[in-house]
Parts: sequence; C-alpha cells; structure tokens
Amino acid sequence: MNTLPTPGSHDGWRILRSDAGRLWATRERPFDRAAEMAGACRTVDGDDLGQLKAEIMRQERIAGTLVSGSNGAAEA
Repeated sequence: MNTLPTPGSHDGWRILRSDAGRLWATRERPFDRAAEMAGACRTVDGDDLGQLKAEIMRQERIAGTLVSGSNGAAEA
C-alpha cells in the first residue's frame, strides 16, 4: 500500500490522495507562460508514487529545458 511522501520530498509540489485512492500533485507556484505553452502542467496524477514522481520530474524538465535553452540563445 502506498503512503503519501514525507513533507519536503517534492519541494514546490503538494501531494494529495483522492477519495478513489489516486495520487495527485499540484505545483505550489504556477509555471511561467512559456513553460505552460511548451506543455508543462501544474497539476498531474499517477497510479502510485513512482508514476507521480516521474510525472513531476517530467513537468519540471519541460520547464527547465526552456530556461537552459534561453541561456544558450542569449549567448548566440
């Protein structure tokens, strides 16, 4: 049986369990507009903690790609 992660294990994300037992995470601060346009979602879900963690990391990677990509563009 899955339990909710300890506080602070996913800084910046609030983890919730629905009445049906599904896990959800919502980012405490919205992504900026560019990250949202690139596909980053503020609220995600998963069947278990592993899936939820992977989805959180995927959203952060989408947003992080924009930040690292803009640094390279500024130097070009």
